[in-house]
Amino acid sequence: MVRPSFTTALAVAALAGSALAQSNAKGTRDKPCPADSPCCGLYGDCGIGAFCLGGCDITMSHSIKSCVPNPICKSGDYKMNSLDDVQDISKYLGDNSKINWQSQGKPLKYKDENLLLTMYEDSDGSLLASTFYVWYGKICARMTSSQGKGVVTAFIMMSDVKDEIDFEWIGADISTVQSNYYSQGAIDYTKTKNLTVDDSTKWHDYCIDWKPEELKWSVDGKEVRTVKKSDTWNSTDNRFAYPQTPARVMISLWPAGKKTNAKGTIDWAGGEIDWHSKYMLSGGYYAAGISSVSVQCYDPPAGAKKNGDKSYKYTDKAATNNTIELSNDIVVLGSLDGSGENPGEASKTQSSSQSTKTALQVPGAIIGGAHQDAPTGSANSGSGGNNGQSSGGNSNGGTAGGEFVQGLNSPASNSFGVSVEPGLGKVGGSALAIVVAILGLIAL
Repeated sequence: MVRPSFTTALAVAALAGSALAQSNAKGTRDKPCPADSPCCGLYGDCGIGAFCLGGCDITMSHSIKSCVPNPICKSGDYKMNSLDDVQDISKYLGDNSKINWQSQGKPLKYKDENLLLTMYEDSDGSLLASTFYVWYGKICARMTSSQGKGVVTAFIMMSDVKDEIDFEWIGADISTVQSNYYSQGAIDYTKTKNLTVDDSTKWHDYCIDWKPEELKWSVDGKEVRTVKKSDTWNSTDNRFAYPQTPARVMISLWPAGKKTNAKGTIDWAGGEIDWHSKYMLSGGYYAAGISSVSVQCYDPPAGAKKNGDKSYKYTDKAATNNTIELSNDIVVLGSLDGSGENPGEASKTQSSSQSTKTALQVPGAIIGGAHQDAPTGSANSGSGGNNGQSSGGNSNGGTAGGEFVQGLNSPASNSFGVSVEPGLGKVGGSALAIVVAILGLIAL
């Protein structure tokens, strides 16, 4: 597997009330996760709880059954004007019938119009991820990017085995959006293609049209890039290097220009972040807006195994198109102590945060685009504090009290930002950096 030269900012999220020693087990394809921390997250950390839900890599987990089956695709037009359908990753236990989006970081509601992904000073941004998976379909987001050097906004499809399809916006260049795709985590930046957009801080419609034989990107209804599966044959691996496994919808805002990141990442992002930039809103944060996400599920590929219609299950660690079956298996964890093999039952006497286990329960990475070596900042769920994260409800953008945010417009008008920051040149498209951030945001 090709790995990028960029390194990540690593940190440990110290959650309130948790004095437990935590497992630092790592999983690889040659040495999967151990039985007491059976589920491998997207960046190699082993754990239980949320590790076994979205992003559980079956190729590196203790067994295929360690990971919970992927909830099946749900076509719909998801209006992002409330946090009622959003649940923090430390609260979500896998009941996809009750919630469609899980969050990391601090997403906010702006009035009753849209959601904001926020990034406060020295924080690591925000992420929204669907609780359902898409196995081919058309996925569109009406959204704005943030602006400013070092700030990156992402709209991607990411599978548990790291098949990936990307839109990424570099805040230093609001006239371009980068597109790319990956197969099973193998990074190839030569596949990056820059696409033109008229001021990405304004509202635009971005679509990924993903079919078994063809992949298309479009902006405001205009197709701007096409990749055919037949052109992706990898003779070394003897397979098509084409995204082909069920993936979640992920939209994120992250600080690629954080001074602790590698120089290559910072340069790609246009320089170090200015935490006092005029592009930060009056509430003291950078923001990207999301108005809606639409999902049109396509039929499974020809020849797919069909033993149900509720979930996608891997049948082999090869993790290719022909190793996935449709099933009726749905697993909801009793607590964050559970796993796919041992989900447990909900406790009637204690909360999931009162765990007696030492395994990690909640992954620490905010996922945006491309891949990089894992952060070690995974953490248990703590004892009820949200560590600066949103857990649903109706928080208004701006300040905690819902004060009007200077420069923030509705989707019907222009943008969240103002003009392009003076002196910032366009970022070249030959490199694509990694969205890696830490769940432990500063509590505000």
